[in-house]
Amino acid sequence: MRSEAGDTLSPDSGGKRGPTLEEVAARAGVGRGTASRVINGASNVSERSRRAVLDAVAELNYVPNHAARTLKTRRTEAIALVIAESEERIFGEPFFAGVVRGISTATTDAGRQLVLLLSQAGQRSANLEGYLSRQHVDGVLLLSLHDDDALPRVIRSRSLPMVFGGRPPNDQEASYVDVDNVRGARLAVEHLLARGRRTVATVTGPRDMVAGRDRYAGYVAALEGAGREVEEGLVVEGDFSQASGARAVAELLRRSPEVDAVFCANDPMAAGALQQLRDAGRRVPEDVAVVGFDDSPLAATTHPPLTSVHQSPERMGAAMVALLLDRLADPDAPARSEVLETRLVVRESS
Repeated sequence: MRSEAGDTLSPDSGGKRGPTLEEVAARAGVGRGTASRVINGASNVSERSRRAVLDAVAELNYVPNHAARTLKTRRTEAIALVIAESEERIFGEPFFAGVVRGISTATTDAGRQLVLLLSQAGQRSANLEGYLSRQHVDGVLLLSLHDDDALPRVIRSRSLPMVFGGRPPNDQEASYVDVDNVRGARLAVEHLLARGRRTVATVTGPRDMVAGRDRYAGYVAALEGAGREVEEGLVVEGDFSQASGARAVAELLRRSPEVDAVFCANDPMAAGALQQLRDAGRRVPEDVAVVGFDDSPLAATTHPPLTSVHQSPERMGAAMVALLLDRLADPDAPARSEVLETRLVVRESS
């Protein structure tokens, strides 16, 4: 086997050399460079040449030698997605499934491989951090980071391009894609106030996450905009899980039995809130209105259906990939960010 990027081993030949890139080019009647550009997905090729090369690839059963091409280009064609959460959250919340779908579709369309790595900061092995190098991946997508996570520093020390899903907590020179969490939360609380609710509580996300803080900031902004004071007794922190939403609402009812509205910082916590309110004999929305954040499929299946702030995790995932591909194409370009809009979807819970 020759070491050039175009040579292959035939998968059915027991080690016998397969067709080379030169043979594909000769069959197509084009130069080796043109054949290489077609196989690598370049756009600066005529449609006639592209079709001839693809026909030759099919006729000769040509399979590119990925290992040799990696040595030549110093690219692995792989992108890592690191989700810094527990498996319970990742597989239990629709948000993560949506982001992964968006990322997977975008990487496939770009001809890249996606490597999914699941790891919380406190349970992360040295093997995972060691894997994140140019020998294995071309770039990294990071999702659901907490403030104290050191992984971004590790990745930057290895000169790997990275893009954050969500505004990074301590990095002003990073590329990221986020949703307008502050505005979305403000829309939710303003809706509750417009419905005449007088005691509006909130179940926040974790305060060590930017999304948790931003959605709380939107709650505060809505109250202050209406001339209301923020009462600490009406604020309980959750962890984005359904169980934490139920616990938080039980605590709110104990502290302030007069509460007549609750804004929850995501849909699973809102679902937990609805269950706890039913258990406490409170009618929704007659006694207590509830609004969530995500507008996930869960929102349409709760009882009653949940008013929620809409965001598109699929769109976030695709935008993350687009930013990372831009970084790979031009490593010296300045960091970029994109903030996706949010809107309120009103259902029966408010």
